[in-house]
Amino acid sequence: MKTTDKFLYGGDYNPEQWMYQPEVLKQDLELMKRAQINTVTLDTFSWASIEPREGEYHFEWLDKIFDDIYQMGGHVILATPSGGRPQWMSQKYPEVNQVDEYGRRHRHGFRQNHCYSSPVYRRETRQINTILAKRYGKHPALLMWHVSNELGGQCFCNLCQDNWRQWLQKKYHTLDNLNKAWYLRVWSGLYSDWSQVLPPNPLGETKVHGMDLDWKRFVTDMTIDFYENEAQPLREITPNIPITTNFMAEGLDKGDYYPITGLDYSRFAKKVDIVSWDSYPAWHNDYETLADTAMKSAYTHDCFYSLKHRPFLIMESTPSCINSQQYNKAKKPGMNILSSLQQIAHGSDSTLYFQIRQAQGNSEKFHGGVIGHDSSSQNRVYQEVAQYGQKLNSIAEIKGAIKHPKVGIFYDWESNWAFNRGGAFGRPTRLGIQTLQKHYSVFWGQDIACEIINGDDDFSKYDLIVAPILYMAKDKTVDKLTKFVETGGTLISSYFSGMVDEYDRVVLGGFPVKLRTLFGINTKEIDTLYPKQHGHVEFKQKSYETKDYNQVIEATTAKVLAKYQDDFYQGIPAVVSNDLGSGKTYYLATRLGDDFLKEFYRPIIDKLHLANDFITKPIYEVSCQTREKNGVKYHFLMNFSEEDQEVLTSRESINVEDGTTVGKRIVLGKYGTLVVKEK
Repeated sequence: MKTTDKFLYGGDYNPEQWMYQPEVLKQDLELMKRAQINTVTLDTFSWASIEPREGEYHFEWLDKIFDDIYQMGGHVILATPSGGRPQWMSQKYPEVNQVDEYGRRHRHGFRQNHCYSSPVYRRETRQINTILAKRYGKHPALLMWHVSNELGGQCFCNLCQDNWRQWLQKKYHTLDNLNKAWYLRVWSGLYSDWSQVLPPNPLGETKVHGMDLDWKRFVTDMTIDFYENEAQPLREITPNIPITTNFMAEGLDKGDYYPITGLDYSRFAKKVDIVSWDSYPAWHNDYETLADTAMKSAYTHDCFYSLKHRPFLIMESTPSCINSQQYNKAKKPGMNILSSLQQIAHGSDSTLYFQIRQAQGNSEKFHGGVIGHDSSSQNRVYQEVAQYGQKLNSIAEIKGAIKHPKVGIFYDWESNWAFNRGGAFGRPTRLGIQTLQKHYSVFWGQDIACEIINGDDDFSKYDLIVAPILYMAKDKTVDKLTKFVETGGTLISSYFSGMVDEYDRVVLGGFPVKLRTLFGINTKEIDTLYPKQHGHVEFKQKSYETKDYNQVIEATTAKVLAKYQDDFYQGIPAVVSNDLGSGKTYYLATRLGDDFLKEFYRPIIDKLHLANDFITKPIYEVSCQTREKNGVKYHFLMNFSEEDQEVLTSRESINVEDGTTVGKRIVLGKYGTLVVKEK
């Protein structure tokens, strides 16, 4: 596969918006060179400029920018334009327009609002992709294909309903099997004919949990299939050019940040040559510290790295402010370098922005850009972009370096779907992914590398697996976890584990037998607390507060580490450990705070020798992340605070940027960074 020895630096460029202003395009090339930009993404939303009328093509402007970028010494990531189809197509072929959950056919507008099932749209996208591949496949500037843009959404048209029923028939074969799997004797929901099976929708069925779970699986499969339809001609014509599509994160509207949950990226990632994603954390917000924002960003980076266990790409980020958030907060001086270097530290081989030049009009005209509306090289944003470009060039030897974490944080997209869909248990306080991040933050705060793993991964690479809220405990996963523990691994889990099967039906007979053996307990019931209610447990002669959920358990072979101090379960085990084979498990029956988790993990980290041996005294606000290449360890030191921070290391190192020796005492200024390697 084609590659380059430098970090990719640049971003989305939209010359079609400026094709009648050649002086702007000329100026852009000069400003890109001065900012050290070496890569641009083209054609993301330019289908109407390429094919303004059906069968009428205009490539002159795209040919020229391809040649100009090559002459500049740069690379092109060429997007396929399916994210924004032309007006004529929506008018002539209305089936390409999405139908919403209320059965309404949408008109042309916005973007990403097409039907994934439409034979017409699949034909048109394959055709334009074939033309692009034949025209630019051998151009020396072409580095990578970028299929569509931020794939997502769902359609409820008749075509999609037909595909939905075919998908179910392939999985269940008979209606009787479907009725049983979805437990449809509840509320007289039995189907007697396949034509009765519709997608979940607000005008019909919304309470069948198995249906909802299967619909999400189906949407993932349809999205992947649409991607594959686009990718096929690209692979056939340009087999040496890698293909990606940009994944996304979500949660900012609730003060959270994590990979989107609507698509199962663990399955999607198997189809792309390299994982890429769009990174837009809410830096400088008013609801958490900068370090906490950095922790959530780090978790999300690690999740995308872990999908293939190798370097990923940042396909979009912003050098300044974000158009799509409720508050368009600008990055403070130094923050773009810090946040961008965090991408590299956690495994990215690129920093790419949206957008190179700010648009003059419409939805994203105030989204940050490398080149602002003033077209100046003197404004703060541009100068920081150029400064960071120089930094990337000076650490280019790190490109391709990998990570070797010994801690795996277990996350299953399907289990999370089921957990969030279930009734009862306090919907606002479930916080499944947020709970994972609480555990993750203990390790991030101590500079201990983690991966976010799933049931298809090789567990033997890890010394510790943290799997709280293993709500849907699939047999394959439980068997692998059991083997992991029996052969010396340490496993941690929690309340809400082993509750449902793959159809989101409750497991009968209490705690599944395999989990009873694994954790040495049996479960009885769960007490859901109101937001203002709290309980307490005693652990190591100290009292710790519990909240949200207190599960009543019975220790069989497990050793009791903490007991409840309140309510009708006073004196009952709350935290236990269990020896199995040559390994050990821990079970937390209640939701506990940061103070408990830090104390709980301390002896486990010590026993398993997980501590970062380069940092002698970890500081939560200062992150140290490590990548390794050809036997050389590279450490990224990053200060996510407004104050100077003193970092103490166990040995001297070498500044990667200038080759000077760095002592064991390092002072990082506000938003300061330093990249060193072991001598």
